[in-house]
Order: sequence, then C-alpha cells, then structure tokens
Amino acid sequence: MPTFSAAQLVTLSQSLFEAVGVPGADAAVVARSLVDANLCGHDSHGVMRAPQYVEFIRKGTYKADVPLTVLQETPAVLAADGNWGLGQVQAYRLLDRLVPKAKALGVAAGTLRNCGHTGRLGEYAEFAAKENMALFASVNSHGAGRRVAPPGGTEGRISTNPICIGAPTSSAPVVMDFGTSAAAEGKVRAQFQKKQPTPEGWLIDHTGQPTTDPGVLYTDPRGSIVPFGGPQAYKGFGLGLLLDLLCGGLSGGACSSPAFPLAGQGNAAVFVLFNPALFGGVDHFLKESDGLTSYVRSCPTVAGVSAVTLPGDPERQAKEKRLVDGIPVPDGTWELITKAAAELKVPLPS
Repeated sequence: MPTFSAAQLVTLSQSLFEAVGVPGADAAVVARSLVDANLCGHDSHGVMRAPQYVEFIRKGTYKADVPLTVLQETPAVLAADGNWGLGQVQAYRLLDRLVPKAKALGVAAGTLRNCGHTGRLGEYAEFAAKENMALFASVNSHGAGRRVAPPGGTEGRISTNPICIGAPTSSAPVVMDFGTSAAAEGKVRAQFQKKQPTPEGWLIDHTGQPTTDPGVLYTDPRGSIVPFGGPQAYKGFGLGLLLDLLCGGLSGGACSSPAFPLAGQGNAAVFVLFNPALFGGVDHFLKESDGLTSYVRSCPTVAGVSAVTLPGDPERQAKEKRLVDGIPVPDGTWELITKAAAELKVPLPS
C-alpha cells in the first residue's frame, strides 16, 4: 500500500473537492475531517470517501455550495435542512449555532435532515470538549443503507446508526463512538477494497449463515451486518432501532424504509450539547471526570496487558503513530482516488 503524510492527503483531497466546485473553505473542512479520521485509525471514514463524495457532487446527489436552512428554532433547539450539502460542512454549521445556545441555557439540541455523510462523529465530540461541553450525537442513513439484520432475520432492515458520547476532562476527552452494528459499513467497504476478508462475527450471508466475505454487502444475493454483540444481540439491535427512530423522526428526515435505495447517500442527525457550567459547574465536572478516568486507569491489569484503555485512547495512539509514519492507503482505495484525480486533472502527491 502507498503511504502518504497527512499534509499530502489533505492537499489532494481539498484539490479534488475544489475541482468539482466546492468553495475552498468548505473543501478544507471536509479534507481535514477525512484525513483526521485516517490519522485516528478509522480509514472507513477517511480519504476512501473522497472519490465517493466527488462522484456524488458530479452527479448532483450532493450540492457543492448550499446553505444550512433553519426549519425550526427556539432558544434551545435548532432543526435544520442540509440541502444535501457536504455533511462535515453542515454539521459544523449546526454546532456553531448550538454552542451559544448551550452556553446560555445549559442544553441545546439540533437536528439535520438531507445532509451528506457527516464522517466520524467522534471529531464533533472532540470539538465540543474544547468548549468544556459534553456531546451526544447520532446519525442514521436517511432511510437508506439498510445493512443490519434484526436478530433472527436474514435481510438488513436498519442502517448502522452510530452513537457518540463525549465528555471533557482537564486533558484529553473521553469519546465513545461506535456503530450499533458489529462494524461500520465503511469498515466492510475498506476490507472489500483491500480484497481481504472481514473478521469473523461481522457478517451473515443471505441465508443468515456467518461469512467473512465483504462482497456479500455489494453483490446479489446480499447479506447483512449483524448487530453489535452478535446475530442474536437484541440490545445492540434495539439501540440501533431507537437511534434510527430519533434521527429520522426528530429531524423531519427519514427512518430506514424500503422506499429508499439500499446504497446510502447521507445522514439525518441528532446532536445534543450539555454545558456543565449551568449544571454542577465546569470545575466540578472536570474534577469528577479526572478522578474517574484516573481511577479506572489505575485498575490492576491481567497478564499481557500493560495499561487500561479508555474510549478515545486508540484514536490518540493511532494519530501519534501515523503523524510520524504516514497514512497507508489501500491499493483499491488509491485506484479510485487516482482515477478521480486523472479525470479532474488534479496532480497526485509523489
């Protein structure tokens, strides 16, 4: 696999987006978001998405330069339409409107409908933590992307519906961000592009039998991703189901439905910010979060484990390594990027 620096991939991604009409500032937001996902070890939400976004823009599925349209607004609530703009751009516009509300009232909730793929939710929790705020966030696939089968089922009925909860500490935030499926669809796609099998426990085929072939998601007869916890995990599927309901129902968008094509286009989203300053106080919150994380880290470990890992640690460790060693790009992903670059006459990094 070719390996590139973060700066090289940001420049390349930004150039691709600008070549299809995305304003420079917006292209920079999306490029940095994708490469940051790669740095954090989440290649499923990294530059592998750049050719996909470019193709959506060229087809008119995504719009290169559209506003965030406010649908409903109260002092604590903002419901918005993303007008199928790039998801990272519209998500940050929403957060920029929610932060002042949360500072004033303690809680602020916002939704997005008709929004492009928002990327890694954990980055928005990191953004909130810099404001000493906690964040709850979730997205569904706006009716599409029905890749997750219910317990006992053989066909996907809901999308992978991630949940993200982040909280600040006086140092690094604690950020939990995971799909309510055994794996994000993008992680299966990454294995598909690498031409490698998935780990056991991720997928079932169209008969409900376990498989490690990522192609079952993309060719007929199609298989499914199992809920997190396994194919009979009612808790994992139930959480995904409720998040689907909240994202589609609250946003004015759509829940998973056969009325939409299977291939995912974008997201309906729910973000809720909590401002500790208007609850127990920021100092108290940070004292307690520092105390609890330190206490958990002090736990004795089993043989072979050097340290307890908290949510957010793997991403920070991956970033430290990849900032030094570079970001590997799978051959299948690089083929798609080079194809898009050639068509748009965008130079490739050496």
